[in-house]
Amino acid sequence: MPTEAVPLITVITPTHNRRSQVVRAVESVLAQTLTRFEHIVVDDGSTDATAAALAEIRDPRLIYVGAKWRGANAARNAGIERARAPVVTFLDSDDVYLPDRLERTLAQFDRNPSLEVLISSFLSVKGGHSTKCINREGFLDKGTLQRALVSQTMFIAGSAITARHESLLAIGGYDSDVARMQDLELLLRFSQRGGAMLSEVIDWKKYHSENSISRRRNGYVEAYANLIDKHPYIADRYPDVPPYMITRQIIADVLKGRLPAAFSGYHANRSSKALGYSVGQLLRGYVAGRRWRRDCRGEFRAKYGARPA
Repeated sequence: MPTEAVPLITVITPTHNRRSQVVRAVESVLAQTLTRFEHIVVDDGSTDATAAALAEIRDPRLIYVGAKWRGANAARNAGIERARAPVVTFLDSDDVYLPDRLERTLAQFDRNPSLEVLISSFLSVKGGHSTKCINREGFLDKGTLQRALVSQTMFIAGSAITARHESLLAIGGYDSDVARMQDLELLLRFSQRGGAMLSEVIDWKKYHSENSISRRRNGYVEAYANLIDKHPYIADRYPDVPPYMITRQIIADVLKGRLPAAFSGYHANRSSKALGYSVGQLLRGYVAGRRWRRDCRGEFRAKYGARPA
């Protein structure tokens, strides 16, 4: 790409001590069918020679930013601030793009000048097993998008999100105070601004690293309490959803023999100002919330064909 050419799309990858994985991620970007891009890798204080490994990749489209940020979200925001392209997409350092990811993504935005957010589909790889996580094609207006996010009836992940650069700046990027459910939180803020397009095309692979926050057994309820604290309207508009989500996690922990995690989750709920549900409230909300979520899932299937998470 000529140095004077402005990239058509910016890829942002935060990383921390994932040298081999981030090299694999970068290689998947450099192998794209669309060549006019920039790939900003923001290194959040790695100590495993990540910088040296990336320095061996001599491609002007790869931009390395090294510093000690305040977690992955701050690193993502540093990339957003440096992005030069009008469209910004993300790639976690342990994920990889399929070869036509950028070309297909940019084509969606070219066809839809008013489109602000695109959420793609992906292949989830755990060990030797792969699962297709498909959101069928369809545009969700902001109200429908919000319900889909609140009910968690669509597949979302960081590497699935693409947005207009100006839109990301307008909502303030990622919230650095949200360490878990950060993609859900970002999209909830987008849903207050407008809708989003779902793409049924699988254009990347999600790998589950051992040090991924989302893999941790503990801390779900604490993270959910933080989410509700950031978005209190969820409990007001959808009163049965928080107790359903909490109880579902506690039940899962109990059934899998993780009793300390279940107790910790309940305690986190009781001590949270945003939640604080009693056992009775949790059980009643679980029944009603499960029914509401099932109705939402049916609505999305009928209107958009979206497959539930």
